[in-house]
Amino acid sequence: MTGGRLRRALNITGTVVLVVALLVTAIVAFPAVVGADHSYVVLSGSMEPSIGTGDVVIVADTPPERVATDDVIAFDRVAGDQKRTTHRVVEVVDRDGDRYFRTKGDANEEPDGRLVPADALIGTVRFSIPEVGWLFSFANSDTGVLTFVAVPGFLLAASELWGLVTAARDDGTDGGDGGDGAGHAVADDAGEGDP
Repeated sequence: MTGGRLRRALNITGTVVLVVALLVTAIVAFPAVVGADHSYVVLSGSMEPSIGTGDVVIVADTPPERVATDDVIAFDRVAGDQKRTTHRVVEVVDRDGDRYFRTKGDANEEPDGRLVPADALIGTVRFSIPEVGWLFSFANSDTGVLTFVAVPGFLLAASELWGLVTAARDDGTDGGDGGDGAGHAVADDAGEGDP
C-alpha cells in the first residue's frame, strides 16, 4: 500500500471511529435522541449474558401498568435512593390495589428477595451498548479528564509537527536542483526553455 493510500485509509478509519464515538456519546449523554429518558452504567454481572458489566443501558420512563413479565426494568432498591438496579421482571404482583414487580438477574439462581414497588420503578430498558460504560466511568475520573484533554492535545501537536517536518522536507527536495522536484529542468524568465 502506497503512502497516499495508507493515509487515505487511516483518515477514513479515523473518521468512522470519530463518528461512532460521537454517536454513542450523544446517545449516552442525551438518551432523548433515541426516545429514552435515562442512561446508566451497569456495575455488576447479574444480567449476563444479555447485559454485561460495563455496558450502558438506555432506559425509557414507563408507567407501572405497562410493565409486563419478561421486561427488563431499572429501579431503585429503595424508592429514591439513587442506587439503580437493572433486572428482569419474572412476575407482576397486584396486591391491595398496589403494583409490585418480582425481579431476577438473568445470571442469578433465585429471584430478588424483595418485591419492587411501583414507586421505585425508573423505567424499562430499551437497549444496551456493550462495554462503553467503562470508558464513561473512566472519563468521569481525574485521570480520565486529564487523558481526554492531554491525549488529544498531544495528538494535535504531533500532527502539526509532522506537517511542518513533511513540508520542510518537501521544500528541501524541491528547492536546490533548479527542477520541479520530478527531475525536469525548469525554464527561467530568460527564455532558456523550449519555444
